[in-house]
Amino acid sequence: MAISITESAAQRVSAYLEKRGQGVGLRLGVRSTGCSGYSYVINYADSVDGEDVVFEDRGVKIVVDPEALKLIDGTEVDFVKNGLNEAFSFKNPNVTGECGCGESFNI
Repeated sequence: MAISITESAAQRVSAYLEKRGQGVGLRLGVRSTGCSGYSYVINYADSVDGEDVVFEDRGVKIVVDPEALKLIDGTEVDFVKNGLNEAFSFKNPNVTGECGCGESFNI
């Protein structure tokens, strides 16, 4: 099981954590929602809970709840800038379909 991060995403997370002055890494999860079933939840992790699974890639810790890991194992987190828009994006090999707006996915 693994979660990876691109260089662009690693730079974004590292810069933001430095600016914040606290945090241990990126927290990645999922929630039931949307027209396709699940959506990604991404936050900065201030701590690691006892059951969390921690991956480290490109110098960044990625903290994941074990239940979410079942749905996102193998995902690559990227940070994309497109004109004035910028956001994290996800390449999840487990996804079998996505909604038209790109906000949710199913497995």
